[in-house]
Amino acid sequence: MLSLHPNILEKNGIKEFAVLPFEEYLVLKEELQNYEDLKDLKEAKLLEENESGMSLSDAKKEWDL
Repeated sequence: MLSLHPNILEKNGIKEFAVLPFEEYLVLKEELQNYEDLKDLKEAKLLEENESGMSLSDAKKEWDL
């Protein structure tokens, strides 16, 4: 589990910004990228769910490899 330690900055008594330590920002950025990759993979799998495929051995035979 990711543990964040934000510093909340206020403007006129209203919370305006959350500032993270740089290392936490990098970890959060990587986690978000992983999430986006997983989301894209799931979407691609759904799109290809009903597509016919070819086994590696069949592909080798077809292309004389």
